[in-house]
Amino acid sequence: MTLISVDGQSLEWRSHHEVLRIEAWGPDSLRVRAAQHALRDDTYSALLAPAAGSAHAHVTEDTGTGELVNGDIRASVTAEGMVRFERVSDGVELLAEQRAHFWWPGPRLFLSQGNGYHQLEQRFSAYQGERLVGLGQRTHGRLDQKGLVLDLQQRNAEVSVPFMVSNRGYGLLWNNPAVGRVELADNGTRWVAQSARQIDYWITTAADPTGILANYADATGHAPMLPEWASGFWQSKLRYRTQEELLEVAREYQRRGLPLSVIVADFFHWTHLGDWKFDPAEWPDPAAMVRELTDMGVKLMVSIWPSVSPLSENHADMQQRGLLLGTEQGLPFHAPWDDKGFETEMPVAFYDATNPQARAYVWDVVKRNYYDLGVRVWWLDACEPEIRPGHPANLSFHAGPGAEVFNAYPAEHARGFYEGMHAEGEEEIVSLCRSAWAGSQRWGAALWSGDIAATFESLAAQVRAGLNVAMSGIPWWTTDIGGFHGGDPEDPEYRELLVRWFQYAAFCPLFRLHGDRDPRMPLGPAMTGGPNEVWSYGEETLELITHVLHLRERIRPYVMEQMRTAHQSGLPPMRPLLTDFAADSRAWEIDDQFLLGPDVLVAPVLALGAREREVYLPEGAEWVDAWTGESYPGGTETVAKAPLSHIPVYLCGAADVPVAPPEQ
Repeated sequence: MTLISVDGQSLEWRSHHEVLRIEAWGPDSLRVRAAQHALRDDTYSALLAPAAGSAHAHVTEDTGTGELVNGDIRASVTAEGMVRFERVSDGVELLAEQRAHFWWPGPRLFLSQGNGYHQLEQRFSAYQGERLVGLGQRTHGRLDQKGLVLDLQQRNAEVSVPFMVSNRGYGLLWNNPAVGRVELADNGTRWVAQSARQIDYWITTAADPTGILANYADATGHAPMLPEWASGFWQSKLRYRTQEELLEVAREYQRRGLPLSVIVADFFHWTHLGDWKFDPAEWPDPAAMVRELTDMGVKLMVSIWPSVSPLSENHADMQQRGLLLGTEQGLPFHAPWDDKGFETEMPVAFYDATNPQARAYVWDVVKRNYYDLGVRVWWLDACEPEIRPGHPANLSFHAGPGAEVFNAYPAEHARGFYEGMHAEGEEEIVSLCRSAWAGSQRWGAALWSGDIAATFESLAAQVRAGLNVAMSGIPWWTTDIGGFHGGDPEDPEYRELLVRWFQYAAFCPLFRLHGDRDPRMPLGPAMTGGPNEVWSYGEETLELITHVLHLRERIRPYVMEQMRTAHQSGLPPMRPLLTDFAADSRAWEIDDQFLLGPDVLVAPVLALGAREREVYLPEGAEWVDAWTGESYPGGTETVAKAPLSHIPVYLCGAADVPVAPPEQ
């Protein structure tokens, strides 16, 4: 027997022990939950409560079936519990559930693991010609995710943000931080959570992807307004070992007249992991360092790790208070580390970022040891968290078992710093993070692409990765210019890669140099990495990079305009062509070009020795070569010149963006 009931803005279906509820959740959007026996309101969710009056649902039921209409989206439920979504304005099916088998299981599977936990599966139909973008950050080098199987688990350079946008006109958030996978196959789509208590997803529709992204920002939170200083150039290497070494680099930028906005004190600047303070033997007067940098117009960013060594002065207290992650089996340590004062690897723990008391404890230490000295910018490294071995199910969080909540950790870690800064009256809040989950953007989280290879193949993969991040609702993104793992400053081929990477990065939301250059050293407190300042690569390369630094300075006002749009509407500054030209089917196919705002089309050079490349100019606009002023119609391809001095860039119509220098 089935039972359909209507309750205000929701529609509920019951059969035997299963309950399914569909609720209006923001404009043209619905939230769907399903569970055994009863739905829960205490599971972790990325969704904010919808604004009052943002949904206008019309709910009906008739002889065992039900229908809910909210704006331009309609959900219907059959007597058998099959759910289908369609667009009201034209009746087109957006997405529909699909049975695994005509008998069992149906579209939703609850495979019991005991104590109310299940392996959960949610199945939908597949559609010929469908393209799917988003789903966080991946290293597979593709923009379109259709046909792939993706693990839903945070790892270095692999970021799980389970929100995707379809060319069929919908966006879907798998609102579940459990470890699992999504299978985007030709014979169906399947979302899997290894261990959780209920199915939970959110679906929206709009006339184009920009509307879908706007609805998603309303549902999960808008990014703050990016501070103006953050749009400039960030200098980093692995690592500056002393206060004087870091200051001398900043002074050299000033002597050379090169723009610099941020410089980084990377890891091992601390006494012990989890002390969260400068080592006075290497950093004797951090407050004076911050003052000198401030006088130069430069912000200091410090690396903050979420791990705590047993040598740390905070470890015993945090362990006693229950502020560290627990383990289901074995001692409560989660990764090996080479700490200062210890001659071999030792196990370290992670603090529990899902615990409000733990977040407050860490911020209190960070405030005393960094903030009170003038530091205002945070590098939240290894915040997946980077556990080894990678067995989240063995972890125990304040928010729940590791298998159920693991993927939310980076968002909660960023939240702690956002809330701490906000409590101090700060409004310009930026944390550079190596991982993220749905909603991270509302905590001032800027994502970077992790520890990546220093190759042209890696550069090409970053282009697609960054565009998928943009389509996952995170507008602040960057890479390690030049890659992280290696790169010989004396190698002419690597120097060419570095120049091409700089040219690409100048049009990314954030503009940041970092990497572990040759000669590399083993991991440990003595490591520093090879030279990685812009003058480390020879005079010819420096001249080319200097041109790029000044290009970024010229377009910074335009970048900040796009950041305001991202803050207000959720539309990311860097985005694939398909966002602004959704009606052009070719725009959905192009994955090696991108838009910076509505007016700048960028075609990075992604191969060694290339001095030209094909460029597609989307239909629906006229395009002007930013370097030559030559005009081209939309809907056409051209072979663009790409000397080592620049990459192809086109302006939309009569847009006035100063990409080329004034004399050109």
